[in-house]
Amino acid sequence: MITYGMMQGRLTEPKGRGIQFFPFENWKDEFKIARQIGLDEIEFIFDYENYKNNPLWSIDGIEEIRTLIIETGIRVNSICFDYFMRKPFFKANNTIERELLYQENKMFLEKIMGASRDLGIKLIEIPLVDSSVIKNSEEKEMFREFLYNIIEQQGDNDIFFGLETDLPPLELREYIGSFNSPFVKANYDTGNSSALGYDVYQEITVLKGLIFNIHIKDRVLNGETVRLGSGNVDFVSFFKVLKEINYDGSIILQAARGEDGYEIGTVTGQLNFIKEYVKNFNI
Repeated sequence: MITYGMMQGRLTEPKGRGIQFFPFENWKDEFKIARQIGLDEIEFIFDYENYKNNPLWSIDGIEEIRTLIIETGIRVNSICFDYFMRKPFFKANNTIERELLYQENKMFLEKIMGASRDLGIKLIEIPLVDSSVIKNSEEKEMFREFLYNIIEQQGDNDIFFGLETDLPPLELREYIGSFNSPFVKANYDTGNSSALGYDVYQEITVLKGLIFNIHIKDRVLNGETVRLGSGNVDFVSFFKVLKEINYDGSIILQAARGEDGYEIGTVTGQLNFIKEYVKNFNI
């Protein structure tokens, strides 16, 4: 069954913080508003800035999240580990710095894995884009070894890792296969793929069975995020192929922001935009 969610912070005024951030002052209220407008879930963000104040970092914070999930019925099924874009170990300038960052990356990820287990969260997304993009075979292997070791050390792991990358679909499928683990999956982002000029139908059919989570946005070719329906995403082909592969996971709104102060209306409009396609294609 398709579930509808949004990236955390989309119901909070940005106030100069950019398109994506953890809404420290408003994260609790977002649960209540999300329920009012008909969402099913919120995808949490864990970033480096003020990370100790993120509720995922503390026992008390985890209990606050648990209480809000129970009170509102809004689930948290996934965490976007944006921290990794700030401090990817494989981008270090030298061996010593790389080893220090490796250990820090490992500690942070394992900490969030612990919080995920406490809350029953099944997916941690790791963005390998922008400042953490994988550029060559050496970086691919370094990250593969890093994540493989974490999965192996956890034994009977029940947490999935969704990789968000710029890799072409066949290369991404091969890369995920190199982990030799059922717990490594793909996060699919409509906007990022369209900006790269990839064919949505080909991508999703190639990655069939590996897509654990979907981010919805619209972007222009080689350009920025724009209002849903005004960019290069072929939403007809996208929802057609979702129907063909019987996708029944989360669809997370990560679309362009509208006018400051009108976040509720913006997200509601985005939700209606997606629901209309789901209805028309009987997904």
